[in-house]
Amino acid sequence: MPDTGVAAGPPRIADAFSSHGRSAALMPYLMGGFPDAASSLRVGEAYAESGADLVELGVPFSDPLADGPAIQAAGHRALAAGATLERVLGEVAAPLSDRVPVVLMCYANPLLARGIDAVPALLARHGVSGLIVPDLPAVEAGDLREACDEAEVALVPLVAPTTPPDEVERIAQAARGFVYVVSVTGVTGERAALPPGLAEVVERVRAAARVPAAVGFGVGTPEQAAEVGRIADGVIVGSRLVRAIADAENLEQGLEDVRSFLSDSVRALSAPFTSDR
Repeated sequence: MPDTGVAAGPPRIADAFSSHGRSAALMPYLMGGFPDAASSLRVGEAYAESGADLVELGVPFSDPLADGPAIQAAGHRALAAGATLERVLGEVAAPLSDRVPVVLMCYANPLLARGIDAVPALLARHGVSGLIVPDLPAVEAGDLREACDEAEVALVPLVAPTTPPDEVERIAQAARGFVYVVSVTGVTGERAALPPGLAEVVERVRAAARVPAAVGFGVGTPEQAAEVGRIADGVIVGSRLVRAIADAENLEQGLEDVRSFLSDSVRALSAPFTSDR
């Protein structure tokens, strides 16, 4: 297995959230192996070149319950092209982690199949800084969190709008890396507007956590990214960028769209605003 030699995950994530010089860190989502391994690495490199502070790297899965149509379709194409957890790590995560912190998004089944105790060390050897498991409830994550701590990989929990306030506090206090705040009830995808109660959820997380709070699901424009940046520490953009690659006539056209969107988002996040954070 390759050894990237990059810094351990939690401090690298902390540095990415603290050193960007904007209202919030920018974290675009990348489907590993879509449309193929080499192309997905090029997309990730375009993210890094265009101002991404971290990259969320998805592992394709046959039953992606948290993913909307754009990301589901990308995952199915990646699987058809031969993507596996090992290939995503070796062909995308390892080389990309030399340029930007990589946070892996993987469903529980592939991790369980390979062994909860063994997977975090495997991730660390490929330079992965953090791990998100969207279908693993926080109350059941103790063994994986312990293994991740030992491997110096941050296990990032999720908080949803429906998470009870006392559970939000418990999850936030035990979080590593950052807390992923799901902006809406439902699957990933672009929305016309951000939900009205998002600020309250984010504030509840930030009050309890010792790590940053990043918002994902539904951020589809630079203006929405800036809106999230006014209330949170990080902005996660997924479906909009996956769709840019899927809808393009060729990869170069898709990369041009990706770079333009991220550059506009960086500018939007860099614009002055008044905040009492």
